[in-house]
Amino acid sequence: MTAEIRVAPTDARAGLLLRRWRPDDLDVVVAAYTDPQQRQWTRFTVDGTAGGLEWLGVQERGWAAGDRMSFAVCEDDGSDVPLGHVVLKRPDRTGGSAEVGYWTTAAARGRGIASRALSAITEWAFTTYGDDGLRRLELRHDVGNEASCRVAEKNGFPFRELVAGAGELGEGEHLHVREAGGGS
Repeated sequence: MTAEIRVAPTDARAGLLLRRWRPDDLDVVVAAYTDPQQRQWTRFTVDGTAGGLEWLGVQERGWAAGDRMSFAVCEDDGSDVPLGHVVLKRPDRTGGSAEVGYWTTAAARGRGIASRALSAITEWAFTTYGDDGLRRLELRHDVGNEASCRVAEKNGFPFRELVAGAGELGEGEHLHVREAGGGS
């Protein structure tokens, strides 16, 4: 299974490299999770070095188990510094659906990185697991996270329903769904 995805550059933007998380990314993970906006919208809490190591361990164990394929999102310019995270969660590897998620560092927001990374992992997921029956990707975000809503819809994940009482803030979650072939 490929553990690296490349996104071609555009006229205005550098290419992206999606690669597995590594132990030397610890400082980036810890810094990302100290950002108040990151803490507001993510479910995993990272407090300091121990929390960062735990988070990196979750990513590594997911690859080993084959149920959580997570990627550090870097610009493909040789800098190799993660600007975000994108993940495919597929706990039932024989089922027809999986979930995707993402976040970006404060420095990367507003640059189209989340959208491009989501597009790449969506294509990768359907290509890699389509023959195994993957037909549906779900994307969830808290109701108030309008930026994630825009990213989802821009990438062919239309709003499907409100999941009441879910989410970090208890206000509910938006469920967005994309079917294989791009339909909702």
